[in-house]
Amino acid sequence: MSDMVSIYMNTPPIARTIATAVFICSVGVYTGMISAQPFVFHYLRLLKFPPALYLFVTSFLLTGPDLGVLFDTYFIFTYLSQLESHNPKFSKKEDMIWYLMFVGSVIILLNSLFTNGMVFLPALLIALCYTATQDQRGMNAHFYVITIPAQLMPYCLLLVQLLFPDGWNKLKIGLTGLLAAHLHDFLSRIYPEFGNGPNLIPTPWFISWIMSTPRTQNTVYGQSMAPPKEGGGRGGPLPDSWRTRGSGRRLG
Repeated sequence: MSDMVSIYMNTPPIARTIATAVFICSVGVYTGMISAQPFVFHYLRLLKFPPALYLFVTSFLLTGPDLGVLFDTYFIFTYLSQLESHNPKFSKKEDMIWYLMFVGSVIILLNSLFTNGMVFLPALLIALCYTATQDQRGMNAHFYVITIPAQLMPYCLLLVQLLFPDGWNKLKIGLTGLLAAHLHDFLSRIYPEFGNGPNLIPTPWFISWIMSTPRTQNTVYGQSMAPPKEGGGRGGPLPDSWRTRGSGRRLG
């Protein structure tokens, strides 16, 4: 049991947290322990008082029914782990969080305007798959029992939606994820590299500030603040410039 917990805790933290939330919420909804209403998005619910602001998060936490609970959770964890651990665009956690916020906002906007979609995890899955496979050109990927070029994976996932009930509507929702991921890639990578312009959607300063805020840790004497670790150096009350003057001599 301790080995399983250790393996779980050693997985990428953002991927681990989101995949766990997706699995628990989906199991709760499909077993009847949790109402599905908090996971269904509609913009009119934002106009009520109090506004249902939690929908900006919970509408991405519900998988498909039956085996979709396992497969969707697996794919979400897999692509998030690839981005969080191996993609140079997301070398910092705040960059990954900003990516999810940007892509999620575009998905919600596009679905509210064009598809009337209410559950957005399929769109997020396509977005993650598209972004993860952009750096895998020339590589192959396994799609069920066949081997395909890695960059074709998001399009295959889209086409598979047509095999399920209400497949056309699911395809349209998935397309919004593809558009959101491509927009992020264009504004943050393609335009700066090929248009000699700046990154048009840099990570906002407040996300970096939140990620670097001192953390509270428990001790035997109560709680203490653990500030972010900075460069090394000897401690002490004297300024750093004084520590470079040599050993000194005794006066008198």
